[in-house]
Amino acid sequence: MVAKVQETINLMKSENTYRRYEEGVHKWDDLSEQIFNQDESHKCPTYVHKTPPCQGSCPSGEDIRGWLQIVRGIEKAPEGVSMSEYAFRRSTEANPFPSQMGRVCPAPCQTGCNRNDVDDYVGINAVEQFIGDMAVKEDYKFEEPKSLKDKKVAIIGGGPAGLTAAYQLRKMGYGSTIFEERPALGGMMRYGIPNYRTPRDILDKEIQRILDLGDVKIVLGKRVGKDIALDEIEKSHDAVLWTIGCWTGKGLPLEGSDVENCLTGVEFLEAFCQGRLKVGAKKVVCVGGGDTSIDVVSVARRLGHISNLNPQEKPEAIVHGYVAQDVSESAVKEGAEVTLTSLFKKEEMTAAEQEVNDAMHEGVTILNGVMPIKIEKDKNNRAIALVIADCKVENNIPTPIKGTEKTIKTDLIVSAIGQAPDIKGLEGLGNDKGFFEADDFYRHKTKEGHFVAGDIIRPHLLTTAIGQASIAAQSIQSYFENKDFKRRPKVDVHHFQLLEKLRETSLTPESYNAPIENPDEQRGTDSSNTAIHNYEDRSAHEIIPSEELFLGHFKHEDRVKRGEAVPTGDDVIDHYEDRIIGLTEEDAIKEASRCMSCGMCFECDNCVIYCPQDAVFRVKKDSATMGRYVDTDYNKCIGCHICADVCPTGYIKMGLGE
Repeated sequence: MVAKVQETINLMKSENTYRRYEEGVHKWDDLSEQIFNQDESHKCPTYVHKTPPCQGSCPSGEDIRGWLQIVRGIEKAPEGVSMSEYAFRRSTEANPFPSQMGRVCPAPCQTGCNRNDVDDYVGINAVEQFIGDMAVKEDYKFEEPKSLKDKKVAIIGGGPAGLTAAYQLRKMGYGSTIFEERPALGGMMRYGIPNYRTPRDILDKEIQRILDLGDVKIVLGKRVGKDIALDEIEKSHDAVLWTIGCWTGKGLPLEGSDVENCLTGVEFLEAFCQGRLKVGAKKVVCVGGGDTSIDVVSVARRLGHISNLNPQEKPEAIVHGYVAQDVSESAVKEGAEVTLTSLFKKEEMTAAEQEVNDAMHEGVTILNGVMPIKIEKDKNNRAIALVIADCKVENNIPTPIKGTEKTIKTDLIVSAIGQAPDIKGLEGLGNDKGFFEADDFYRHKTKEGHFVAGDIIRPHLLTTAIGQASIAAQSIQSYFENKDFKRRPKVDVHHFQLLEKLRETSLTPESYNAPIENPDEQRGTDSSNTAIHNYEDRSAHEIIPSEELFLGHFKHEDRVKRGEAVPTGDDVIDHYEDRIIGLTEEDAIKEASRCMSCGMCFECDNCVIYCPQDAVFRVKKDSATMGRYVDTDYNKCIGCHICADVCPTGYIKMGLGE
């Protein structure tokens, strides 16, 4: 056993391990001196659950580590439930659109992934898409919701926030009515993102799954504040949730930006997604650098152009006229010259790196570090060119560099530099900029019984809207039940719940009944089945950094990447097929297995193997479950700390006994 311990110490001292010591510290404790000094060491291991950074950075608040553990086979599904269905259930606790978000979310979870300190991030988006696509393929349904209660919620806006809120509320037992002014539900997922990124057949199925819960009514083609009076909504509902988004694009801050062939990214994409815009312009310039601008230029390349297009069917006429192009299908489309300008360098653009690379592959020219300074017009008051210049950006304010001016000839200018709200008819609810202000519980700051979620607070990600809607739904429940609004947890996401897992596996701890004669009798014993022993849940308060892991345990493994059907510039016209090829089940399992399970046991057995006293042991199979795979016999533990040092996930802490 001593030899085994020394082997461990030598491993820890090797250059190829990643230890959690500060830079410049080279002194290593000789653990062998501590092993047999039981009287001098009182600290024993306890198992501490913390939140991994992927979950901590997920705007939707998904239990990412949880469904990765399910896919890889560490956390077992209940009897009669497949791995894919169980992963779907866990994933959709927070986000009812795994297939959509697996495709379009910019994945801050992957940026924060601790595995970046070993080789490359875990392909979380890819595994999520696999879960979502399998759910669609197998027609998985949500579990039957709670019985309907007597409170009703009006949800104004049928985008990701509104639909998520309807879903979460129905799970709680509350019915809702979604009021959507457009002809179909989906919001920006349908009208702001092209169909080759969010396939409409899959989107329809993910929406229908929510509606199938029942008691989620929809009213389409009606605008609250115009077609329906707000006081009518308030009289017939017990609470109102505003999820109306931001559907007004910001124009360029230049003289002449109000000419007819200067459009915003929002109205350009909406016209395309509605099927009205079928042909674009010959020369298109888009100003931006974010995801919306990438969608604009990629769509412009796919639309192409037709020579001598009828003036009534030019893109700007279609957008402003709210009619559809009626171009002849026999007309030959030609390629469009599409340029994207960005204030920032390529690596600093807010758009996802893969999306930027795909756009360039499709033939888009990207000019970085430049800003628009002038719009040139012809005698007919049409924009014919955009003058740009190199720029410096300080405190997000660009300044042109004299002598670097360039002129880009163009037929269409699209501004994708931001979005603004449209609250016509609802002005009394907004601030001086037209946004709705909300507190930490997503209650409207000035309107009792009203709640807010999504871009109408501040334009952000689709996943952010989903996360806000979940919290808003909880706040509505508290409002209905007259509960105090307690401070939200520091790490405000969906967490793994050991008690729920124990109930699921019929291992629920027994109820504790204190002796009548001595109600204060000590009950903390590891032989009792009235509590979860040797386990501490800090997940709502702490995110575990890579410094707390034993990174040397993990070998280099290449990320399993999804395939892509990205056309070249020569083949891009009318290419609207799904651009992402999802992982197979085998590849999804392989990629999920790269997860390091930060802050949670994944059954590596290091602590069992290297404990010199055999104090750490595997929990018997009939008592084991996720989060309770190993335990400690404190009669044998001597506080040597080896188990904690060889734990790859930082799950074991030496704190018990202090």
